[in-house]
Amino acid sequence: MWTRSTTATLPKAERFEWFNEIVASALIPTAIRSELSADFQAEVSMLDLGVTQLSSFAHSPLHSRRTPALIRRGDPEQYQLALITGGRWWMSQCGGDEEFGVGDLILWDTSRRQETVAHPGNGPNASLIVHLPKDALPLRSGRVDRLLGRRIATDSGMGAILAQFISSLGSHGAACEPQELHRLGSTAVDLAAAVLAQRLDAYGELPAEARARALRERIDAFIEHSLGDPALNPGLIAAAHGISVRALHLLFRDQPESVAATVRRRRLERCRSDLARPELAARSVHDIAARWCFTGAAAFSRSFREAYGISPSEYRRKAARPAAHPGNEPASRTVNPRAGAVAS
Repeated sequence: MWTRSTTATLPKAERFEWFNEIVASALIPTAIRSELSADFQAEVSMLDLGVTQLSSFAHSPLHSRRTPALIRRGDPEQYQLALITGGRWWMSQCGGDEEFGVGDLILWDTSRRQETVAHPGNGPNASLIVHLPKDALPLRSGRVDRLLGRRIATDSGMGAILAQFISSLGSHGAACEPQELHRLGSTAVDLAAAVLAQRLDAYGELPAEARARALRERIDAFIEHSLGDPALNPGLIAAAHGISVRALHLLFRDQPESVAATVRRRRLERCRSDLARPELAARSVHDIAARWCFTGAAAFSRSFREAYGISPSEYRRKAARPAAHPGNEPASRTVNPRAGAVAS
């Protein structure tokens, strides 16, 4: 679960000092100054992911510097990868000198000098930070240096998948069991390694297991965006990723579900969601099922009941009842959650 701390409960005179101490213990010792130190506001959360950790920071504008003296004072020997979720930023490290905004990824080395500015904006400066132990990242440090302090785009490809994965961890990680979080932590490291390796043209240097997990995440994202395509099947998925259908099935053989079962479950989840939406009340159950590629009414109803213990029509009626009465909430159950999926 998230471990949360906030300045909201502290006297104003103690907030900035508290934040400095939290950054030093949760991230790295850093010299921080802020024009708003007299009225500094911040919230910090940490989520244990086993091999790695996710930290969430939201705070007032600031200027931070990491010097050789501070490196000697404390160095976890990590790469730290941040997804910017609020504000405007600038960072300088190891020759990299760039500005960043919401949605960008940025990497730094805790063993190197660093300077960061979080600019004022409409809301707090905020980020989700994945702590990557250097010995857990299967890339040579000399090559990774080329990415330090430089913007990593997330508008497409593996960068987009990694950013979505980190964001999902931040939103839903607290609902996961410890063993699930540890599995997700391993996936986060593999995805980060895949993104960095692609940027360095070193993807072939990754261990086969790391490449396989990263490929499964790419396939997972492809499935999620293609659920409304009637042609979505193992053949199409394999072709879109340049592998054979046999290789696709082998990739999923140690997962709780087959590829086809994953597609079917997620389509059922979309149907269940649509059946509960008031703005779709005028659409028939059959139309909603067809939207997500269930063409036979009897087969859809049977599949829905097997998954959720209730018929589609009954689920819709219960979902339409006033939410103020807890006993009227639609009955449902989760079936076969995908290993590594973020629980909500």
